[in-house]
Amino acid sequence: MKKRYFIISFLLINSFGFAQEAYYDDIIDDLNDLQGIALKEVLATKITNTHLNTLSYNDARECLKIVDLEPGQIDNVLLLYGFSNTMCPASPSDGDDHRLRDKDSFGGGTSCEWNREHVYAQSEGTPPLGQSGPGADAHHLRATDVDRNGQRGSLHFINGSGNSGSTNAGWYPGEEWKGDVARIIMYMYLRYGNQCLPSGITIGNSNSVDSNMIDLLLEWNAADNVSNYEDNRNTYLENTGNTYGQGNRNPFIDNPYLATLIWGGSPAVDRWNIFINDTEAPTAPTNLTASNETSSSVDLNWTVSTDNVGIAGYDIYVDNVFNSFSNTNSYTVSELSAFTTYSFTILAKDFANIESDQSVALNGTTLAADIEVPTVPLNLSASNETGSSIDLDWDVSTDNLGVTGYDIYVNNIFNSSSDTNSHSVTGLSASTTYSFSVLAKDLANNESAQSVAVNATTTVGGTSGSNCVTETFENTPVNPNSYGTYNWIGDDNFQWEATDSRTDQMITTRTITIRNGNLRTTQPVSDGIGELTVTTQLVFTGSSGTFDLKVNGVSRGSIPYNSNVQTTTIQNINIEGSVTILIDTNSTGTNRVQFDDLTWTCYSAPLAIEGFKLSDVKLFPNPSNGNTITVSSMENLQLTFFDILGKKVLESTSTTTNKTVDVSKLRTGVYFVKLENETGSTTKKFIKK
Repeated sequence: MKKRYFIISFLLINSFGFAQEAYYDDIIDDLNDLQGIALKEVLATKITNTHLNTLSYNDARECLKIVDLEPGQIDNVLLLYGFSNTMCPASPSDGDDHRLRDKDSFGGGTSCEWNREHVYAQSEGTPPLGQSGPGADAHHLRATDVDRNGQRGSLHFINGSGNSGSTNAGWYPGEEWKGDVARIIMYMYLRYGNQCLPSGITIGNSNSVDSNMIDLLLEWNAADNVSNYEDNRNTYLENTGNTYGQGNRNPFIDNPYLATLIWGGSPAVDRWNIFINDTEAPTAPTNLTASNETSSSVDLNWTVSTDNVGIAGYDIYVDNVFNSFSNTNSYTVSELSAFTTYSFTILAKDFANIESDQSVALNGTTLAADIEVPTVPLNLSASNETGSSIDLDWDVSTDNLGVTGYDIYVNNIFNSSSDTNSHSVTGLSASTTYSFSVLAKDLANNESAQSVAVNATTTVGGTSGSNCVTETFENTPVNPNSYGTYNWIGDDNFQWEATDSRTDQMITTRTITIRNGNLRTTQPVSDGIGELTVTTQLVFTGSSGTFDLKVNGVSRGSIPYNSNVQTTTIQNINIEGSVTILIDTNSTGTNRVQFDDLTWTCYSAPLAIEGFKLSDVKLFPNPSNGNTITVSSMENLQLTFFDILGKKVLESTSTTTNKTVDVSKLRTGVYFVKLENETGSTTKKFIKK
């Protein structure tokens, strides 16, 4: 085997490495020569023999008040699984609920306290870990929010995305914490052997080298780099001169690449730069740009660096001080001061932990803190009434920093959003009078008062206007309350069929009620389809759910229902020629759902997209209190959602045939959505209610 020249390479390690040099001095030859299970056993012996001070459970609590402090602070512990929000008034001044907590607020009674999280759940050890020995090992215990600790319970770790939380009967630790968790589980496996098998606490594929290891942990170890927080813990716990020093270290924090040498899998960063044996630095990031400035954040984007081994990520510096790390070539720097100019630079790191030069500095200025609300929209008017839609126009509002959009209300209920001072409200019922009002929003999400309401009435409907087909279900066969298959000639002389259905229920007029059947046209309908609108309501008992809309046998969107009457429009279907319509696949199979006032518009060729602009793309509804949103684009787009701290929480795509995006995993809050295609990118603000 090729020698790694460990002693010489140690001289290249930065300040955190000098303590490591002495710690690993007696096994340098083994680190030079071994890999696989043999290397695992050497490291296991090392961390066991140096574990000289065994902490009690109470000792561990006091230890966490020291080792879990946020770097640079003396009062606040950093909470495992944490992410930023503003639900805990008793937390530190930044208002975080799940991320920071006063170190003296230890307890278990309220959500404004923290307690000890056994990352390897006590009950899942074989035998259970208890509150001594492995159950009190400070390398394994972490401070967590009381509620998050309770939610995790003894759930096994599983893959996911975004913030921490339960998913698919498991627990995802969150993008920021998955590497920490992986390195903890690896340590516990080496230190306590079969009592703490990775396969006993993690859901995923078994490793080919060692069936007790789970490949997902290797992926997390490689994807989430070691933080200063982990380094600080490791250094304190090794030093037995410290009150709660145990004497041993977690070797996978010192060098994540040790896991790659033992178990293979996704290559992690070699922090010692001895195993990868790389001497070439990455190229410096170029073309650094700033955009989407708010009063507290700035979006940064840059051209990816290149390297002979590969880029592990980028360090972001603000005013020449390290601020954060990003795995990608974009990042939202947050928690900035309002109306302040900052200097931003970026450097790249490769998998041997070699750094590039810093990029050329870029200055960016945050917006002034905004407390001024926009002016109320004036002169709201309605026009172009059809059987299912009404166009609205109003005067542009003004604001000290600029108006970002408008919310449209129908009968004083939020309906949709618009980036301009005009909007077409669709999905309305024929021959019905509605009250419309509009409010304006600015960049700080300040809202104006609602405009003076204006009333307008839809037309009778039928085949007038742009609708190809209108179906009110008034011609369905009359039956008392039995479920069966029914055929009828609809309003526009088209043939319909409904299975496992009944016709005795009403919203305002007769409807068709589907249980575990379907609703379909039994003959092709000419002139194609542009968009489809239908009204639904759950009757009797049951939970909310969805049906699937299929055009010519291909799924084109989801039709939701719940106990309220709701109208849904599936836009941009855009299929020309003859079409057949099928509504089926009740998500529960037992709910009984009324359908009424189904219409669709004829196909019209889309406008040429030669002048397509990403900045013109809209997300609607926005704000949204549902599980899906629609993207108004005729092109394929990549969507990346970031929270207000710049953490990536969701990735999705929008295509020319499926413009619906699932946002059910997003929590209530404000997000920034990066829209990308081959021509460039833009960022939109999205609000989940």
